[in-house]
Amino acid sequence: MTGNDSAGKYGTTRKIRPQFAGAWYDANPAILSKRIDADLGSAEAPPSDNVYALILPHAGYDFSGKVAAHGVNVVRGRLFKRVVILAPSHRIPLSQRIAMPDAAAVETPLGTLPIDRGALQQLGASRCFEILPEAFEGEHSIEIELPVLQRGLGDFSLVPLVVGRLDADNYLAAAHALQPLLDQDTLVVVSSDFTHYGSSFGFQPFGEPIADNIRRLDDGAFAEIAQLDGDGFLDYCRRTGATICGRDPIALLLEMLPGDAQAHRIVYTTSGHITGDFSHCVSYMAIAFSLPSGWPRQDATVSISGKSSDLSPTDRHMLLRLARRTIEFHLKHERLPTPTELAYSPTPATRQRRGVFVSLYLPGHQLRGCIGEIMPQRPLFEGVIHNALNAAFNDPRFPALHERELPDLSIEISALTPPHEVASPEQIIIGRHGIILEKDGRTAVFLPQVAVEQQWTREQTLSYLSQKAGLSPDAWQSHARLHVFEANVLNEGTC
Repeated sequence: MTGNDSAGKYGTTRKIRPQFAGAWYDANPAILSKRIDADLGSAEAPPSDNVYALILPHAGYDFSGKVAAHGVNVVRGRLFKRVVILAPSHRIPLSQRIAMPDAAAVETPLGTLPIDRGALQQLGASRCFEILPEAFEGEHSIEIELPVLQRGLGDFSLVPLVVGRLDADNYLAAAHALQPLLDQDTLVVVSSDFTHYGSSFGFQPFGEPIADNIRRLDDGAFAEIAQLDGDGFLDYCRRTGATICGRDPIALLLEMLPGDAQAHRIVYTTSGHITGDFSHCVSYMAIAFSLPSGWPRQDATVSISGKSSDLSPTDRHMLLRLARRTIEFHLKHERLPTPTELAYSPTPATRQRRGVFVSLYLPGHQLRGCIGEIMPQRPLFEGVIHNALNAAFNDPRFPALHERELPDLSIEISALTPPHEVASPEQIIIGRHGIILEKDGRTAVFLPQVAVEQQWTREQTLSYLSQKAGLSPDAWQSHARLHVFEANVLNEGTC
């Protein structure tokens, strides 16, 4: 896509023009509309009211147009106000970055789509997101999706993003930044083809039967996607070498999805089935994600991956039971247990990496131990196991827990969002934000519930936090760095 008419950052009047019309798809609006409508009409999967995310292919319409149409048909006729497209970069490397356009609209042969510049400005305040117009020059992965979406959905505003290669922390940070954009009027589309097989792709790990072997490779990728396991999906790509061009936006989507999401493979084919040549073959898959409860409410407490509803009542109950069984096991065997020994099977939600604290209380809400990790270092269930043991036996403020205390013990688990820095104390919301204070090489942290339990004001909280860091009570007022995070709090007796 190319553009002109620039007027500056976020205030631009620039329009992104189509580059692939007339080559990858028809440039004539009437012919293009007729073709897409026919493909939509041939789709077998019926429309659904609870699909809010799709993975669609982005090859020329002769190859993948029907697959994309079958995916879009699942949301056909829905009145989405906004579509967020997460697409890979085929031309330029984007290390630890997500590119945003410097444009006001995108043109296609079927009309003009306005870009949600307010959303871009909001994302621009977060790390990773950067205005990089060059990432959209000669990039087909977004443009190819647009005419099909226009015929299926009608009018909508667009948030086009080109996703680069991210590390684990940046996947989480990006998912957290995108979460406020996701509501019942927003559809997320990931643009990706699947396996690219052949010498021209540098990928020939197997021979005959090539079609069956490609299918097995793609089936394995879908299995990881269906588990909502971003880490597992990326590891699968690394282990197998699977040449999935949209691996990074797919992994980002999996971080964004709530834990009750379900993946549905709508249709699958390859270019080899069209050309008869499997020695040079690309796979295409349409996947829909149903969210029975829709996107999480924006006033809800969010978890580490920007997911507020990702811990079901069963997840919450089982994590608390996991913490208690861990402590019981250690009291009996004096070693770290495995999940199998604790009869625990992690779910997709509890396999997500996130920071977590485990707090132990005796009657009267008397603290008996509290240890955790702010940054996401490991899956939630593993963090619960390790920090339950640390809170019970390694908190330096207390002696190791004795077996006789166990019946009176109550357990609290706090699953955390990624911390982000705030510009001023006024941005801190008591009851919602945990706080990290850093100054003069000293650091201290309060979980969100501390200030509420103590009935402190913001100023009192920051004063006590300064003292906890070994600083003067007013140290927070000048040259202190403040980071905030949120917590999904699980309590025995309420879960």
